[in-house]
Amino acid sequence: MAATIIDGKAFAEGLRAKVGEHVATLKAKAGVVPGLAVVLVGEDPASQVYVRNKGRQTVEAGMQSFEHRLDADTGEAELLALIARLNADPAVHGILVQLPLPGHIDAEGVINAIAPEKDVDGFHISNVGRLATGQKSMVPCTPLGCLLMLRAHLGSLQGAEAVVVGRSNIVGKPMAQLLLGDSATVTIAHSRTRDLPQVCRRADILVAAVGRPRMIEGGWIKPGATVIDVGINRVPTPEKGEGKHRLVGDVDFEAAVEVAGAITPVPGGVGPMTIACLLANTVTAACRANGLPEPEGLTA
Repeated sequence: MAATIIDGKAFAEGLRAKVGEHVATLKAKAGVVPGLAVVLVGEDPASQVYVRNKGRQTVEAGMQSFEHRLDADTGEAELLALIARLNADPAVHGILVQLPLPGHIDAEGVINAIAPEKDVDGFHISNVGRLATGQKSMVPCTPLGCLLMLRAHLGSLQGAEAVVVGRSNIVGKPMAQLLLGDSATVTIAHSRTRDLPQVCRRADILVAAVGRPRMIEGGWIKPGATVIDVGINRVPTPEKGEGKHRLVGDVDFEAAVEVAGAITPVPGGVGPMTIACLLANTVTAACRANGLPEPEGLTA
């Protein structure tokens, strides 16, 4: 029997609807309008599209959107001065600096200049440490989206054997921390793990975030497992013409769908959840900044 497809696009739509409801309540009861500031340095085409989508969805959710577009040759000091102004602005509850940054700018220094309570990407070293030690933090958007989908599909994750393939600071490591927080038994694996197929076969929950197209084969998956494919890889499709590509995940979907109990597709799985969780984090930040109860269902 083929696996259940976990529809990330539909789930993200539902999450954005919840965000909109919470925003309306904040406005009506507390006079608070969550605000998200996005900073883009340079003219990377993919980043421009992403920033535009973030701004549109922020406004659609009833929040304030503040976009700051800087030239590619903007100096680091100028960028840090902008972040300092945004840190001090009470109308701004979330700050996101779009990555990658131009090579002359220290990305790590810029991220850590953002006030931790406004770091809606969850990349600030303080938030990383708080998440790792089980304290209240801002949580990276992609792992948060994975966790919310897992909870919705499986209910309790307590005692489940979870394997995260990938050890990045953006997905792999925080994903493992979130799963631990929900009392799963967690293994972090990667491309150099010995007998990786056998490690993956243990997993009730398999999260693939290694960045290699179709690396996880169908035979690596435990029958009935829930598979979350974070990978977004462009592979050439010469049969469709020169220069044509399509998106595939880190999992061989066609093989895995015949073994897994549930699986996220690529595209249409984890991807749509990232911006939805960014909006959710902004609402959470606004509530914390104003001493208001945090919204249920939007946080880890």
